[in-house]
Amino acid sequence: MKAFLKEFRKFISKGNVIDMAVGIIIGSAFTAIVNSLVNDVMMPLLSILTGGLDFTALCIVLGEGEDAATLNYGAFVAAVINFLLIAFVIFTMIKAINKLSGKKVEAPKEEMPKKKVCPFCKEEVAIDAVKCPHCISELTEDGPTYEKI
Repeated sequence: MKAFLKEFRKFISKGNVIDMAVGIIIGSAFTAIVNSLVNDVMMPLLSILTGGLDFTALCIVLGEGEDAATLNYGAFVAAVINFLLIAFVIFTMIKAINKLSGKKVEAPKEEMPKKKVCPFCKEEVAIDAVKCPHCISELTEDGPTYEKI
């Protein structure tokens, strides 16, 4: 049990866990802002475009009476719009941060080989070698030649 607690203490004290906790707290606060944007700004504008339709009130009543279950697909539409707005805002923020920091996302460059294989002895030699140190073959640009001792 002591080893488990020691391992947990080591895990929790790492910087990554603290960074993750800060990210979650900021993310939840940001979600509240986006929820307000969706519910208080976007949905009323969408309601105007659709002729006064309140999306959150859209539902299908399953059954009869006051206790009938409802399928609230309007709330789902609001949640999808909420998700799309969050994704769009995060995208634009990351794009702006990358632009400000001057970072460009580039494909990794393929490294040039540092070694080549001697065609005679099949040992690795430096890429710019003109003579194989293993079998003393000359490695020229025209192709390797074998030098007898």
